[in-house]
Amino acid sequence: MNGFPVGILGTGMYAPERRLTNQELETMVETSDEWIVSRTGIRERRIAAPEQATSDLAYEASLKALAAAGISADQLDLIIVATITPDMFFPSTACILQEKLGAKKAAAFDLSAACSGFIYGLANAAGFIATGAYQYALVVGADCLSRITDYTDRNTCILFGDGAGAAVLGRVPEGRGFRSFELGADGSGGELLNIRGGGSRLPASEKTIAERNHYIYMNGREVFKFAVRVMGNAAEEALRKAGLGKEDIDLLVPHQANIRIIQSALERLNLPEDKCLINVDRYGNMSAASIPVALAEAVEEGHVREGDRLVLVGFGGGLTWGASVLVW
Repeated sequence: MNGFPVGILGTGMYAPERRLTNQELETMVETSDEWIVSRTGIRERRIAAPEQATSDLAYEASLKALAAAGISADQLDLIIVATITPDMFFPSTACILQEKLGAKKAAAFDLSAACSGFIYGLANAAGFIATGAYQYALVVGADCLSRITDYTDRNTCILFGDGAGAAVLGRVPEGRGFRSFELGADGSGGELLNIRGGGSRLPASEKTIAERNHYIYMNGREVFKFAVRVMGNAAEEALRKAGLGKEDIDLLVPHQANIRIIQSALERLNLPEDKCLINVDRYGNMSAASIPVALAEAVEEGHVREGDRLVLVGFGGGLTWGASVLVW
């Protein structure tokens, strides 16, 4: 990247207390623990309490990230929240979070790129800091997918959970920080993964509610094929831009959607499983929160050391994809 070197100064994560296990799902829809684990790798996922909204999850993760970075909220210049489950249409969840944190001088906006949102957010924030426009930025990936999951649809309800991950960005020493970003989108795949109701195309009505248009729709087979292809492509392109090869990767932090997709990416990149952070079994797919939660856990558990070369990579609705190479 051109300009000042920018990296991550601190990370944090938050997962709600309630665990929704495969055994509990067996009582809700026609499925089984064996079927879910063999096809997705998921054993349980976290569910937000009735009184919790996306901003509440984001707040908890942000406090941890700020503490880890040694930065106070009033030092933040920018807050970006990547989410597809905002507290409300407007104001943005980022503005709600700004108020909760007391980050009075920070600009704030939401970003919608589904499961790729955190990478998109990092790229935006890094650009602001690299130019010298801002000094510190908070990027949060947070989603309450349980609010938009149809628990009568056995094909999708097994996949999704709630959570939030956050990162504080700032200037770092030369040779450290983000080395590249690879972002992309293919709008022709928009019909494969979406929520049809509630926007200006299909405003909420008795009809849209009756037709369950306010829940996640996914063509699982086509999204799987897309994901397997694009995860490897995006990671390889980010490595190329950074002037690095597959052999230079110390840790892969992928979007946690499905264990088979992660294993396909590892095979494509010639990486052993011990060079990948995998927590899909405990959290399921948390959309924009997936990558930052995995990153925060990697840091907390000591899997990341100074100078390590990380590849963050994800895909999501849009269809979108994003990858980044980061020297810790």
